[in-house]
Amino acid sequence: MSSAAKAILNQDPHALRDPKENNLEIAIGHEVRAFRKKLGITGADLASATGISLGMLSKIENGNTSPSLTTLQSLARALGVPVTAFFRRFEEVRNAVFVKAGEGLEIERRGTRAGHQYNLLGHIGNSSSGLQVEPYLITLTADSDVFPTFQHDGLELIYMLEGEVKYRHADKLYTMLPGDSLFFDADAPHGPEVLVNLPIRFLSIISYPDRTGV
Repeated sequence: MSSAAKAILNQDPHALRDPKENNLEIAIGHEVRAFRKKLGITGADLASATGISLGMLSKIENGNTSPSLTTLQSLARALGVPVTAFFRRFEEVRNAVFVKAGEGLEIERRGTRAGHQYNLLGHIGNSSSGLQVEPYLITLTADSDVFPTFQHDGLELIYMLEGEVKYRHADKLYTMLPGDSLFFDADAPHGPEVLVNLPIRFLSIISYPDRTGV
């Protein structure tokens, strides 16, 4: 297992971030680093342009110190952004979407037909994660000889709730029963191929890069 994979598995999903007062320093540091990298300059370059020592700049970018307004003004001038840009992440509103049972937005996707129901369970635009995530509850109640094959950007997780289906991903078929899951690169052709036991219900969670700001 790679060191990157081990680091991900060692993360505590229930861990809390530092208290709010410390989060401000972290937010400022994140923005300073992001703007610096966007310009393609090194820490040494930015330190030289601002007169801030490289050690102090490192502390700022890592959220380990609270920079003075004068320091923030120097950084803002060197990076070509307003001082307020450094507070963007700290002031961002974090949204949540709550959907009561049976109240998901029913939508039509390519190939939708009678007996095939797609309920979008929520959507958050412009999230701080840089990702778009679409969670669907998919219900199949009518048999069909031909089911549409999907192919799109991002990653997808299928989690079976009811029934049995043979689900295709690329050149492989997976027999899926309640409790089974399939996580895959959605750029390969995929979709239910054989509806073995109806009704079939599964969660489909699709994630892909947020390009709305590009």
